[in-house]
Amino acid sequence: MRQELFAPGTPHRKVGFMKIGIIGAGNIGGNLVRRLTALGHDVSVANSRGPETLRALAEETGATPVVSTEAAREARIVVVTVPLKAVPDLPSGILEGAADDVAVIDTGNYYPQQRDGRISAIEEGLTESRWTEQQIGHPVIKAFNGTYAQDILDKGLPHGTPGRQALPVAGDDPAAKQAVRDLIDELGFDTVDAGGLDESWRQQPGTPVYGNRGDAETIVKALADASPERTPEWRA
Repeated sequence: MRQELFAPGTPHRKVGFMKIGIIGAGNIGGNLVRRLTALGHDVSVANSRGPETLRALAEETGATPVVSTEAAREARIVVVTVPLKAVPDLPSGILEGAADDVAVIDTGNYYPQQRDGRISAIEEGLTESRWTEQQIGHPVIKAFNGTYAQDILDKGLPHGTPGRQALPVAGDDPAAKQAVRDLIDELGFDTVDAGGLDESWRQQPGTPVYGNRGDAETIVKALADASPERTPEWRA
């Protein structure tokens, strides 16, 4: 891919109030709940164990704990942030009732040795987020997968701040991708357009951009330097 495909963030646009659903309340999901509610968004959050286990997070943030099939209802953005091995176990119709133009963010990573076991399609070359997209039956935007959870709380800076941390964002739907990039900007981070979902291997574990806290210029270079070959650590 030509390096110029990787486009830095577009001019800042205030997102405004939105209904956002978060499926998964681990480190990334929980900290997104904290930041997005603080920004004034209406956040529903679900996990695999039921709303009663989310009472403390709800009391802390004002988010609404729900069952997973209710998290996306009327949502403009839905974040799927569960272990990859758990994606096939998500209930059918999990996006039922979402806004017609819903943007679905996939934050997932494939950790075959550490957590997920072997997923043959990914081992054979399918990108992780393309696999997730196929499991849930809806296009996804890959973002936050290489972001440290604590950074979501601590590292956000105003738009235009020199050296602002940038996150890569990959996906096929330009409107959905822009909605995600605008939300990330509101959270305090620049973004880099990392191409379509079939190019999202460039931000998978083991690539130069994974866990990279650099600015937009640094992230552009890291994406360009990526290799599609998985190293042994990241293969089953």
